[in-house]
Amino acid sequence: MYHAIRSTAYEPDPTHGSWQEETHVLRLGEDLHTELSRMHSEAGGGGGRPDRLPVRQLNFLLQALAPGVIATGRNAGTDGSLPWLYARETVPPDVLAPLIGTWAARLSPEDGDDDGPDLEERLLTAEADPAVPVRLPRWETERVDLTETVASAGGTAGPAQRLYGLLPEWIAFRLAARPFRTGGATLHFRVESSGSGARLISWPPQRYERGKRTWFYSACLNITVHTVPFASSFRVHVSSQVRRWATELEVRPHALGGATVLLDVPLPWPDGPDRGRRLAVNTLGYDRRLKELVWRRRSPALLLPDLDIVRHYPEPAELFAHPERWINGSGDVAAGIVHHPAVGPHKVGSGLMPRERAELDTWVEEGLSPVLRRVADLTRVTRSNTPSLLTRSGAKAAPGAREARLALMRREALARALKGRTLEVEILWQSPEIRTALVAELAQLIGLAPVEKSGPDADGTWQVRGDGIEIRVRARPAGPLVDALPVSRDRGRPKAVRFAEAVEGRCALVAERMAPPRGEAGVVIAEIAGKDRFAAHPDSDPKHALRLAWARQGWLSQFLNVADDTDSTLEHRARWIWLDAFRQLGAVSPPAHRVGAGIPGDLQYAALWLVRYTRKGPTRRPARRLVAVRVRPGDGPGVIEGWDAERGEWVPYPKLLLRLSRSAGPTVEIERQIRTLLFQLRDRPTLLLADAGNLRQCWPRLCNGSLARDTIGFGAEPGQRLAAYGNDLRMLLVRDDNGRDEVAEWYAHDPRGNVGFAEGVWGTAEEGNRVFASTAATPHTAAMPKGLMKLVPTAKGRTAPGKTAWNPGQLEITVLGCLSEKALADSGRAGDAPDHPVEWATLAHQLRYHDDYPPLARPLPLHLARLAGQYVLPVADGTKDRGRAEGGVSGASAR
Repeated sequence: MYHAIRSTAYEPDPTHGSWQEETHVLRLGEDLHTELSRMHSEAGGGGGRPDRLPVRQLNFLLQALAPGVIATGRNAGTDGSLPWLYARETVPPDVLAPLIGTWAARLSPEDGDDDGPDLEERLLTAEADPAVPVRLPRWETERVDLTETVASAGGTAGPAQRLYGLLPEWIAFRLAARPFRTGGATLHFRVESSGSGARLISWPPQRYERGKRTWFYSACLNITVHTVPFASSFRVHVSSQVRRWATELEVRPHALGGATVLLDVPLPWPDGPDRGRRLAVNTLGYDRRLKELVWRRRSPALLLPDLDIVRHYPEPAELFAHPERWINGSGDVAAGIVHHPAVGPHKVGSGLMPRERAELDTWVEEGLSPVLRRVADLTRVTRSNTPSLLTRSGAKAAPGAREARLALMRREALARALKGRTLEVEILWQSPEIRTALVAELAQLIGLAPVEKSGPDADGTWQVRGDGIEIRVRARPAGPLVDALPVSRDRGRPKAVRFAEAVEGRCALVAERMAPPRGEAGVVIAEIAGKDRFAAHPDSDPKHALRLAWARQGWLSQFLNVADDTDSTLEHRARWIWLDAFRQLGAVSPPAHRVGAGIPGDLQYAALWLVRYTRKGPTRRPARRLVAVRVRPGDGPGVIEGWDAERGEWVPYPKLLLRLSRSAGPTVEIERQIRTLLFQLRDRPTLLLADAGNLRQCWPRLCNGSLARDTIGFGAEPGQRLAAYGNDLRMLLVRDDNGRDEVAEWYAHDPRGNVGFAEGVWGTAEEGNRVFASTAATPHTAAMPKGLMKLVPTAKGRTAPGKTAWNPGQLEITVLGCLSEKALADSGRAGDAPDHPVEWATLAHQLRYHDDYPPLARPLPLHLARLAGQYVLPVADGTKDRGRAEGGVSGASAR
């Protein structure tokens, strides 16, 4: 058993002092900013803000081709007095002027050929003639503290704002100066700028021969800057992965929405300190107006032919047709298209295993010393890793006994959720194998065999009775209900309106062919085509329209994809379909915890999840809706409820799902709604669970810099004691990487040099620690040798690059509010026994486990709230309120 885990995270080393670098800083200046704004305005750009220059493309160009440029500042296109460029050496005027002039020429495609050279000539002339009004700004020298720290009132240390963009770039160049040696091979890295930090890409790519083809891939390190609640220093996270390159695109040009292309181009100017260490970021996509592949507007590849007329740079159509030719290089220019599943399969598996990650991590640690140091290892804080699970019971049981107990548990949960009602299930199948597998798996899960009914009207009907539950299952061909959605392609009308019309058509068809469930509980299980079937026209996928249509009729819905002839996972897929149907019925509950007596026996859980859709959402309509779920384990299995904000009441979980489908939600502010909810939870001890990454956009006081122990805040008001919203209220925040590496990667290790994975709750020995790490076991389906080496395969592991390496994530748990000694004293309860934060973190960790699921990404109540969001499907105005309101749940009404 491992007793420590190591995060791939770094912090300023106090023994070294501040990390300061002599940096050259350039501001656009008032004169040049004014001139560029004038040109931009005359070209018709900027809309209502002609002074807001679109400098992102210029920034990419400068980072790619200007020697010594490290990073670009934020908002320089709006305010010419702000820092624009940070460099280790000044960029000469004869380099800077052509770059600015060429970019300026593109501000207006119609007039660009005239404006660009004029500006370049004026900028160069101004160097010799002070009378010329528009001139290049002067470089300034500034000593930048790359470890500058600002502490919040709540005790969270954060970097100075500019370091979020500047520090990752500086670190990337520092690391790229050293080769990475492993397995007798040497990898060299190039720097790629990203919106949230910087990346290191091993270049040239590695090769993997398989299937008479060569597949290309690279090591990729993501470098980002983050904060940790209540930590005394900010963190630099370095995550590792495999970057795969597409060399055969199995997609037509018009279906290419946008592919990232990295260009390896030589600098057309004299050597600089970072010559040959960057890859230029571009975007390749299809222009429907021009009906051809183009470089998107911010791509520096658009400008390279104007700057360098000697070399041959890839044209979009040429690169699309021959990607392998360009990744191998044409002359001294190379280009790589970053692989995405949408362009076809790739024989190199994603991910790296812990041994290889540990080697890269050691290389990073050496490269950052002495200015940054690794954060301290986390050690186990409890031995109670899991709740009371039948599937992990240590006692030996007779064959089949454990499965029988699990089936009994499911029957009890179903009986509690159904409350004596008959459950009606409609199976709409496209392949008989699916129908057979579903009926058979239901018997396995609940331990009761469905009995096929006989008679002239009983074709494809089964009935299940026993232990207080009754289920009627009817199976029939799906027919046209699951056909592709006929969405109009009239681009003259909003996409949301066209989609809503198609939804209404499918709803009418469903109403014509299916009646509401006779009882108050009904589930439809539909076999539909997979997403790849609708890749050319994603809006034609009928899944969301069917969910809306059936919800209007009072049916919950569950979908599975059409099986192919070689599908060997039917039993597994059928099992998960039923388990999720049980979840939608509310027939699931947390197992009994094993934390100890510090957790109140009548504790209830409440979880908040914000559903956020943009215009690219499932119904092409923006939405923002708060979902709140309450779980009361002490009231028995299956007691799961959701908050109906429009009616101001707690309702059973399945009724919440149906109501979510018919409303875009109240217009009340999310924070005000949360406050209302908190007052509804005061009747018993409550653990409030929230995902900080999910909620902080609408609840900014959940940002790390705004947090304070045992305090909750809303808007601009001063923070209040958590006890003001309930004497026995505790609040925990969880956070995963949130797609931004917010939580660092990790691996377990021991003094003997072994590395691997470990499950448990981890923390530091710091007194009063409130932040913990939860790591779960690796599912058996993801098991892989921990020492697998993919970047430089060993002789015995030549097929290693083809393996997919899955790594369990780290869930950060912050005990924001509990009954600490201070909180009790402030509430006049100084004599009460205080909480131990580690116990509440352990409880949240144990809530990730359930007998029917592999370890969940979040505690079960949050899992339930997030999945409830699948029913938030707003449609365009004028259509969303049609149809039945509750379909047998509370009677029919039109709203």
